[in-house]
Amino acid sequence: MPLALSTGYAVGLALVAGSFVVFALLSALVIPRRWPQFPGRGLNWFIVGTLVLFVSTLAAVEVFAKEEPEETAVTETTTETGGTTTETGGTTTEATTTGEAEPPPPPAAAEGDAAAGKGVFDTEGCGGCHAFSAAGTTASVGPDLDEALQGKDAAFVHESIVDPNKEIASGYAAGIMPKDFGQKLSQKQLDDLVAFLLQGQ
Repeated sequence: MPLALSTGYAVGLALVAGSFVVFALLSALVIPRRWPQFPGRGLNWFIVGTLVLFVSTLAAVEVFAKEEPEETAVTETTTETGGTTTETGGTTTEATTTGEAEPPPPPAAAEGDAAAGKGVFDTEGCGGCHAFSAAGTTASVGPDLDEALQGKDAAFVHESIVDPNKEIASGYAAGIMPKDFGQKLSQKQLDDLVAFLLQGQ
């Protein structure tokens, strides 16, 4: 252990421990030869001195053998992938998983094929919930798309498909429309569907 201590701490510990060792050697080997009755009447003082040196040695071990912790540079890196955040640097690691993959980014404009989008609208059963004149549907489970999408842009329409609970139409509750279209449909299918919905406006 002394080899692991800094020079100042090692010297302090050696002095205190050395004093105890010297006292013990003198008391056991040197003094009794010249004074056979040692400690004699001075027994109480001998016991007190022994206890003081013993306690001092223990205290020195506690004080000098306790090195100050070295300061280590901490580097924090934040990585966000699919709703997961991890911080590293030797101190903290946090992970938060949403359990759902991130939906594809919205298109800047309606760049899809409206005709193909009508096919997506039909195959995904959108007409079973929404009224939409361009598709010839009149269902009322969800909002009337002729009214709900009036004046809206491609980003809003895209968001309404992949994250339908972000903005709920007046008079309707959250959770009615499936939330997995962002994973079920390819980017092209989403673009086509957005183009079809906007063409009807």
